[in-house]
Amino acid sequence: MATILERSEVREQLGRIKRADVLVGIPSYNNARTIGHVVQAVQAGLAKYFPDCAAVLVNSDGGSVDGTMDIVHRTAIEDYRSILLHHRIEPMHKIAIPYHGLPGKGSAFRTVFEIAAALDAKACAVVDSDLRSITPEWIELLVKPVLNDGFDYVAPLYRRHKYDGTITNSIIYPLTRALYGKRVRQPIGGDFGFSGRLAQFYLAKDVWQTDIARYGIDVWMTTEAIANDFKVAQSFLGAKLHDPKDPGADLSAMLYQVVGSTFGLMETYAEKWKSVRGSEAVPTFGFQYQVGLEHVKVNVERMLSIFREGLKSLRPIWLEVLGGGDFNEVEALAGRGDREFRFPPGLWTRVVYDYAVAYCKRKLTHEHLLKSLTPLYLGKTASFVMEAEDLGQQEAEQEIEKLCVEFESRKDILVTNWK
Repeated sequence: MATILERSEVREQLGRIKRADVLVGIPSYNNARTIGHVVQAVQAGLAKYFPDCAAVLVNSDGGSVDGTMDIVHRTAIEDYRSILLHHRIEPMHKIAIPYHGLPGKGSAFRTVFEIAAALDAKACAVVDSDLRSITPEWIELLVKPVLNDGFDYVAPLYRRHKYDGTITNSIIYPLTRALYGKRVRQPIGGDFGFSGRLAQFYLAKDVWQTDIARYGIDVWMTTEAIANDFKVAQSFLGAKLHDPKDPGADLSAMLYQVVGSTFGLMETYAEKWKSVRGSEAVPTFGFQYQVGLEHVKVNVERMLSIFREGLKSLRPIWLEVLGGGDFNEVEALAGRGDREFRFPPGLWTRVVYDYAVAYCKRKLTHEHLLKSLTPLYLGKTASFVMEAEDLGQQEAEQEIEKLCVEFESRKDILVTNWK
């Protein structure tokens, strides 16, 4: 399989650079509007917190036509005094190249891993190219636990609006926590730190011609690190300001991608997770403070309409996946008025576990199965929005914690049905 290292211009650049202590990757596709700010923050973070480290910034681009890579090349820190520095001790290098392989974030990450391995980088990070809230401190918080404290993987910990990240809050976080026993709050956050050793481990995996190369890479990275006993932590980064989506908008593609990756990894690591009970906190770096958050608009009526329509059009599939008992409870929900609609956490936990088992047992094609989950997920999300309407941020987080405990307490059902 072709790699980025086969390209002569890449080999020449790497030959000039020779080695890296710290490497930061930025995947991109038509992000000219935002990537300049991200590059400046990365450069400032490397200059301020790692002035005596050989540092490399890698922009792995998906074929942008808006000048994204040109902006990466042109963006520089004009005055180091603005970040309380006089100069860098070590030079900082930049590489901006189109990646090889299937279109998607996973292929962009693979290029970052390949360059990190070629330069024998000790510590790495990747950050999204559309961030508006990134600061130089993010680089310190993602890289220093790897470089100074021996961690292999550093997940992000953000403050997010209570209606933002609903796939994480209602499925991915409770499920991965119950499965593998580690409380990594943002397993699909998008901004991570990792060791050179872990980058080489990722590279050796035979996934780069699969859907992992297109999407689902974030949860794959988190799960592989935890399931293979790498040393895992998380760092508090403050707010993540991006373009938040209405949870009722068309998130079925994202649900299919992320949940599909998570269920697929359940098959791979079944012998690992079946014996795990309960969960434990992971070390957390960074000073946690309150931040202002952008409001996320939601359309509860639309979500409930899709849920009720799903009951009509997907009835045979839901009956097959959920079984009579759980299906009857779901059916009873549809008869409630909008304001009285509540999706009980115990029922939702069983629904997710039922779908995981159906995925493993190939009851339907994976695509049909996962797309039939979307109306149920929207019903659960609508329920949470109404429950959390008058709750503060911390109180809403406590509701998510209760759901996580529900997933952990009912795990025996999953293990029994998995067999």
